[in-house]
Amino acid sequence: MSDDKEVLFEKVRELRNGDSSDSKNTAKILGEKRYLSEPVDADTARKEMFRRSLRTFLIGGASAAVGFFGWRWMPNEIKYGILRRTFEFNEKVSQLFYSPSRLSPEFPRDHVSPRRVNGFAGMEKEINLASWTLSVGGLAGRSDDLVLNLDDIKALPRTEMVTELKCIEGWSTIVHWAGVRFSDFAARYLPKTIDDSRPDIANSPEKLVPYVSITTPDNGYFVGWDMPSILHPQTLLAYEMNGEPLLPEHGAPLRIASPTKYGIKQIKRIGRIEFTAERPRDYWTESGYDWYSGH
Repeated sequence: MSDDKEVLFEKVRELRNGDSSDSKNTAKILGEKRYLSEPVDADTARKEMFRRSLRTFLIGGASAAVGFFGWRWMPNEIKYGILRRTFEFNEKVSQLFYSPSRLSPEFPRDHVSPRRVNGFAGMEKEINLASWTLSVGGLAGRSDDLVLNLDDIKALPRTEMVTELKCIEGWSTIVHWAGVRFSDFAARYLPKTIDDSRPDIANSPEKLVPYVSITTPDNGYFVGWDMPSILHPQTLLAYEMNGEPLLPEHGAPLRIASPTKYGIKQIKRIGRIEFTAERPRDYWTESGYDWYSGH
């Protein structure tokens, strides 16, 4: 054993067992029980350390194995129940800290990333963009859907933002979006209220029905949003990406864009929007993912 190691070893013994009159003694400060084994040689110490390390490793490995195989053998109903309760707890915490005045960072336009394509659910078939229409249901004072075209959307106040799109797979990209704030859309086409006999209170967000269902024209992809999140000032009905009209693979002619939710919520090629009192179906939630999917 080198001189340095010998000094360190003796210092540890001193701190562990030191003089009771030493007010800086570690054991005394921490209130530990003082115990010092009989002196041992280096070989005996190494063997004892190896034995204890091996025991710890074996116990830890056995615990991990029990947990892994226990989870695999656990019935799916129980596993999904555990995950669902976890997701619901996370959702409540996220909503507790939610504020429409809390904005995600925005970036200079020269920070925009190369376009990345990901996800084609609900867009497998080609559509005629020139004849595309948007159906809107659950509006105040209406029992049927309102049908809009892209010019109707573009007639609303234009908003641009350069924000980060985060994928639940772990990657992200900076995108320059242009479109209409969903809050401006909802202010123009008033949703139903909790008390549908009072359309005059539709300008009070807390009085609106709590959810929005959005689907592709073929109903192949569908998402549900909570009303506070979709009315966030950085949630857009986007029709441009990086200074150009949306490409088909990025959701032309209209999609959701928002830095407050993961990409699985930012549905492309919107065909219908419905304001509803019932929590809507969600494509990825039906495969076990989080319904809220905020970050």
